[in-house]
Amino acid sequence: MIDHPKRLAFFLPNTFTALNLACGFGSVIMSWNGQFYNAGMILLLGSIFDSVDGRVARMTGTQSQFGEQFDSISDVVSFGIAPAFLAYNCFFKDLGRLGMVISFIYLLCGSLRLARFNANIEKVSSDYFQGLPIPTAALGIVGYVLLSVEFEVIKDYTPITIFYVLLYSLLMISNIPFYSFKNSTWVKTHKKRVLALIFLLLALIFTYEQLMIGAITGAYVLGGLVYFATHKGALEDVFSWKNENEHDEED
Repeated sequence: MIDHPKRLAFFLPNTFTALNLACGFGSVIMSWNGQFYNAGMILLLGSIFDSVDGRVARMTGTQSQFGEQFDSISDVVSFGIAPAFLAYNCFFKDLGRLGMVISFIYLLCGSLRLARFNANIEKVSSDYFQGLPIPTAALGIVGYVLLSVEFEVIKDYTPITIFYVLLYSLLMISNIPFYSFKNSTWVKTHKKRVLALIFLLLALIFTYEQLMIGAITGAYVLGGLVYFATHKGALEDVFSWKNENEHDEED
């Protein structure tokens, strides 16, 4: 009986991971049936579950290698396969093999992003993500799909859609640092403002989800690119551990 609370605490974060996986699976089924709005929104729900499982594990002290591997497998489905499948069914189905290749490139880059994250998890600074996180890329695809549901004319601009999907794909495997806000001094000193901003964004997403999901994701990506371009010199050593490994191999 004594071990039951510990078992429950270990089970809880994995439950959220499983719910994320279920959302990814549900999205695949919905996009297959042409329910693009529902397929996108359930991935948004999956991203919420994904953000919760790690926090619950840290709060309960139940972090484990099993949980990390399960989370990565879940992310491949929910933020790799499901968005790729959604983009293919919504935009690229009539392109034949080209549409399959573009969708697969997204899935491939997302899988590589997760593999690199797992391999370098102890090396990369928690202040920055090495490349665009796969949940953010998935929400970028979701936002674009929801926008096309609202404005169907977007589906007529296939070259722009191809560029958009490939851009988010390549950003995932890039070395561009995207700020994580995990150790932000401004966030810690302005908690009330941050909380108010979060509630405002949630209200906007709830009211104008077809516009706001893509807008918020795009703003984060654009802000990261602009910051990287204007502070490139200051960010050159963010992933300097690579150079240290190279020196060790040479020695």
